[in-house]
Amino acid sequence: MVLDLVVIGLAITVFPLSVTAFVLVLSARGGVWNGLVFILAWLACFVAVLAAVLITTGGKPPAPHSPPSTASSAVKLAIGVGLVGYGWYRHRSRHKNRERTGPPARRRHKSSGGLMARLDRISLWTAAGLAPLLQPWGLVAAGAATVVSADMSHASSYLALLGYCLLATSSLLAMEIYTTFAPDSARVRLGRLRTWITTHQEQALVAVALVAGLFLVSRSIAQLTS
Repeated sequence: MVLDLVVIGLAITVFPLSVTAFVLVLSARGGVWNGLVFILAWLACFVAVLAAVLITTGGKPPAPHSPPSTASSAVKLAIGVGLVGYGWYRHRSRHKNRERTGPPARRRHKSSGGLMARLDRISLWTAAGLAPLLQPWGLVAAGAATVVSADMSHASSYLALLGYCLLATSSLLAMEIYTTFAPDSARVRLGRLRTWITTHQEQALVAVALVAGLFLVSRSIAQLTS
């Protein structure tokens, strides 16, 4: 379970769309407070999902090859196949549109400028609402399916779940802390990060989807056949 949660948590924390949106939130007026609310709402979603799973299982892992165990592995397998398919689709689309990368790049820049103008006036409630909207729910669902096997009678399981939540939020926490204590330097560096992600967003999405998807597929098949 721990290895699965580490890989899923890493995929969530580097998910390009979420990172880009959070950089925009921090860059807006009152960004530190909006960022804090965003993170709290983000973590609240994780806690709610994990609590729902643990309430359903009673904190006890299902027996191997039992219907609940098989179902959780099948869910992860389906999510993994979906991620691989999504990554392959984005990869193929990027190659087909390579000759037209100039105009789309300009459109993305314009779109980012419009988004930045809107985010510059967001309220705390809007920041809280953006967090669950921008979470990669496919990966969150894969994490929930993994938590089915958690045995809450051991303290190590609590530590694993706490570590999973913190790992999945680590990139946001790092940017929030950096902006709080070094706002001028953070403004410059986060601007560069946003530019890099915008330029390489397709490649990053493909990489995250394929790596996470292939991992979930291989682990699920191993669990279903063992």
